[in-house]
Amino acid sequence: MVSRKKTILYNILFLVGCGAIFLFLWNAPPETTAHLPHDKNHEQFMKMGKKEAEKHCAKCHAKNAIAPLPKDHPPKYRCLFCHKRT
Repeated sequence: MVSRKKTILYNILFLVGCGAIFLFLWNAPPETTAHLPHDKNHEQFMKMGKKEAEKHCAKCHAKNAIAPLPKDHPPKYRCLFCHKRT
């Protein structure tokens, strides 16, 4: 009979764990990072692989370039990790 009680306890613990994970994901904040713009300037990067496309980001988004990134921007080597392509 001890084996049956353990099985029930493990099932309850499993369900509580699944419920906790579900609630954690349900309460996650919405995605706020802007997607990679689908415009003339970024069109060529839509067809490339992520790592290949990220090599070109610094050309326009470096400190003294056309569209520099803000000072508090996170690491700049993984652009398409956050800025997803549409």
